[in-house]
Amino acid sequence: MPFTRGSDLFPAIVPTQSGMLDVGDDHQIYWEECGNPSGTPILFLHGGPGAGCSSIHRRFFDPHHYRIILLDQRGCGRSTPTASIEHNTTDHLIADLEQLRLFLHIDRWFIFGGSWGSTLALAYGVAHPDRCSGFILRGIFMGQSYECDWFLHHMGTFQPEAARAFRTFLPKEERNDILNSYIRRLNDPDPEIHLPAAHAWSSYEESCATLLPYHGSGHPDPLSTLCLARLEAHYFKHNFFMEEDYLINQIHRIIHLPCIIVQGRYDVVCPPITAEHLSNCWQKAQFIVVPDAGHSALESGIRAALINATQAFKSLAH
Repeated sequence: MPFTRGSDLFPAIVPTQSGMLDVGDDHQIYWEECGNPSGTPILFLHGGPGAGCSSIHRRFFDPHHYRIILLDQRGCGRSTPTASIEHNTTDHLIADLEQLRLFLHIDRWFIFGGSWGSTLALAYGVAHPDRCSGFILRGIFMGQSYECDWFLHHMGTFQPEAARAFRTFLPKEERNDILNSYIRRLNDPDPEIHLPAAHAWSSYEESCATLLPYHGSGHPDPLSTLCLARLEAHYFKHNFFMEEDYLINQIHRIIHLPCIIVQGRYDVVCPPITAEHLSNCWQKAQFIVVPDAGHSALESGIRAALINATQAFKSLAH
């Protein structure tokens, strides 16, 4: 049966405080805090880049134990300017997290991230290992060239209909350079050009995100769709603003810290081989392969594994 959203998450909660943090370069990032103000700090990092966080993301954590921090990364969600790729790089996002940590007077925090959120979690961790207590990582993505090539050209091996729609959205003469052809449209100021391109890009990804089909709860918000597609294409174009194998080469800076890796066996967006590679480099990490799941954090097996992970981390001294 298709997965049911939210059935075994913690109850819905509302933020205890929230705001907009000026991080420079004309960017303001939205942040919120939930749960126990005196609890163990844990930071949720959303995927994409550009997906933004939502209220359901608060529910992976016991609100009586954790001080839960969420934010919309630059250019997406409630952060402004919306869908902006100016001054938007991995180093900018790392700096934003550190500025938020200081603003909230947090000494160290656990980092919880999936998909692109796992990339950013690792990038932040190797930049600021002394500020991290441990990691819960899902649907591992390491920002390597083969992962970009897989997404653009091979992910459709398992979803050929979605891949065909993604490719044939472009005129025939532009299909030999899919990424740059999409970027030209996604960055065009005319909504009649950039919104259809964003829908085509996001539909392709969504079609590959779950083991069984999930058709959503209605029409996606066009602006959110644009944020996701434009920012993903921007980061793909620039190799995620990291040298090849950067995270693997720097992983020694954090392998002394606890880590739980959760990976769907049939994750088509971020194939398990990358999680396997990370776990081989991080011998102390617990590597959990969910046998009946794809990429989405909200598939039942992934959801349960992530909640078990946050529960397990409650026993760790902060």
